[in-house]
Amino acid sequence: MAEDLTSFRTQVQAWLSEHFPSSLKSNAAGIMEAAFSENGLSADAEQWRQSLADAGYGAPTWPKEYGGAGLSDSQAAVLSGEMANVGAFNPIPGLAGMGVTMVGPTVLEYGSEDQKLRHLPGIASGTVRWCLGLSEPNAGSDLASLTTKAQDDGDTWIVNGQKIWTSGADRSQWCGALVRTDASAKKRDGISFLMLKMDQPGVRTRPIKLIGGASPFCETFFDDARAEKDDLLGPLNNGWSVVKRLLQHERQSQTGAGAPSGSGSAALSIQDLAKKYVGTTESGELADADLRSRLTSHLMATKAHAMTGSRIREEARGKVEVSAAASILKNSATIVAQVRSELTIEMMGNQGLGWEGDDFTPEELATVRGWLSGKAISIYGGSFEVQKNIISKNILGLPETTQKG
Repeated sequence: MAEDLTSFRTQVQAWLSEHFPSSLKSNAAGIMEAAFSENGLSADAEQWRQSLADAGYGAPTWPKEYGGAGLSDSQAAVLSGEMANVGAFNPIPGLAGMGVTMVGPTVLEYGSEDQKLRHLPGIASGTVRWCLGLSEPNAGSDLASLTTKAQDDGDTWIVNGQKIWTSGADRSQWCGALVRTDASAKKRDGISFLMLKMDQPGVRTRPIKLIGGASPFCETFFDDARAEKDDLLGPLNNGWSVVKRLLQHERQSQTGAGAPSGSGSAALSIQDLAKKYVGTTESGELADADLRSRLTSHLMATKAHAMTGSRIREEARGKVEVSAAASILKNSATIVAQVRSELTIEMMGNQGLGWEGDDFTPEELATVRGWLSGKAISIYGGSFEVQKNIISKNILGLPETTQKG
């Protein structure tokens, strides 16, 4: 295996040398900000996206027939590492919204062959963006209390209701929505998972502006929106099982936690950031001993988090129930990301506090916004406390919480 990875590493290095535009080096924040502006991706960024898509590197572990490259986890880690070495990054997961990390893996597991062929290549290429309609104004942590309903209308489902905190809904082409399809059943038993187009008369979105200045979340309203019958993912009234697996995929995707989304400094390692902004002694150590100690602790926690993620992936391949372990991973991702954000803004000093102006780089401007928005990491995707409840029940054997359903 070592020889195989060595050969693959050489192959990736040659591919990057040929395809990665040097103009994009270490500019993840600027590229993604431009992607969702009026101008869209620059010519170099679009060429890079297309090169990734052609090679299957947008979703590298997916099968080739669905737009991936069919890589093993070890090969994908080599690809990621070599990209980081040259200041490259993969924009496709960001362009696809919830597609690469959550919807795609769930379609791979629950979808029909037709659904896989219709939906996965667009996600893997970064040309089709997905959002998720899960939480509702009165159904957040107790998600099974949702009231958005889908009525059988022969060839289609008619969907009515409201979702909230729908990430990127105003920029998405498709939505994976949890809906009630049987009002007479127990609340978890009467739920289904539908995939529906966002560009239709019955769908409205309203962005929610956050403290960081961005509006990554929306309220989403369905007023007689329609979903095709063959866009039901998984069996009818089995949506609760589907969404549990989907959320596990979300937590498993957090194995590379570093900066919160939008922090802008993820293209540089935190060690390089420390050297850049704090400086080093003649021996090459960080000039600030206290920061050096805290940075070491953070790097150890990051490594432990990544190892936990690797273990969970191995268990998943062996069909081991991973829900509680995924909750551990979600909480450790929260801690690692928030600590990294705190350390980054501390190291940058005044340069990490800029809001606008030419005195700051795009990465520096994104840092304070990432620090502000990163406070929500402990809530979205299942709050820190909800994950603790799952851990206490499934690992420690403690009594279940009072929520019913």
